[in-house]
Amino acid sequence: QDFRELRASCLSQGLLFEDSTFPAHASSIGPSLLPREKLWQIQWKRPTELQRNPHLITDGVSRFDIMQGEIGDCWMLAALGSLTLRKQILENVLPKDQGFQDDYAGIFHFRFWQYGEWVDVVIDDRLPLLNGRYLSVHPRTSNEFWPSLLEKAYAKLQGSYQNLNGGYLSDALVDLTGGVQVQFSLKEPPPDLEEILRAADTSRCLMGCSTSGQSRRNIELRNGIVQGHAYTITGAVKIPYKNGWKHIIRIWNPWGHGEWKGRWSDNSPQWDRVEPKYREAFLRNKDDGEFWMCCKDFQEQFSWLYICNTTP
Repeated sequence: QDFRELRASCLSQGLLFEDSTFPAHASSIGPSLLPREKLWQIQWKRPTELQRNPHLITDGVSRFDIMQGEIGDCWMLAALGSLTLRKQILENVLPKDQGFQDDYAGIFHFRFWQYGEWVDVVIDDRLPLLNGRYLSVHPRTSNEFWPSLLEKAYAKLQGSYQNLNGGYLSDALVDLTGGVQVQFSLKEPPPDLEEILRAADTSRCLMGCSTSGQSRRNIELRNGIVQGHAYTITGAVKIPYKNGWKHIIRIWNPWGHGEWKGRWSDNSPQWDRVEPKYREAFLRNKDDGEFWMCCKDFQEQFSWLYICNTTP
């Protein structure tokens, strides 16, 4: 589908685009994501029907714009969270020639890497709601819709929303970058894991990690870590601590809330022994899903580390 041609045609006829190849229908949700009676209660609404003044992007793109919905696609959202830290690659996935202000015709497009080339995926902007709540990823800022529309385009690419319900973070990282990814088992981690993390962070690689367990169940442990879940690694630094240095890793949960409660978490006493300038630079004490932990706890709580870059 040619985005520009379709949009021009809709604008000339004064119509809002309706995508017959991924219709506002139960078939686009998939047969077994929801119980049958709920599947028929789905309503499809455009952002213009949900908000008085919708925007594709407000105040730039950030991982904190994303809050996972009912679909178990943390693997894709964790990769997307990482992508927001790499604006150059993000602009390839999220083209700037669209929005709700100029030339709005209910049509959007996004790009994904598939089998050696960038594929342009066109969608209409009708989003699935169940009992008035977003089935898909929902915006933290109520009128910002880039995460929900990008997720819809990825669902179309995969065949249905149901096909996003469980997947591999490693696949999503490649689909969003066209890059090369490597994974490390944290049960038998490389001896220089701390240096690998810092080097990857300095090289601005995309990084993520996952916990073991069943992704369908999402059991939250007492320490705040969710089993069978994917997370984004958003930073790895070395800071002065006591009389030496401490490697700490910053991690973000695609739920947009729910954080680690152990050492180096937002309210932990470890931060009291860090110089104020470092504490102010690194600590964001908010329930936004993002937290710090030390390398030892990271290895114990997570099972896999994923690193992806545009070049080997």
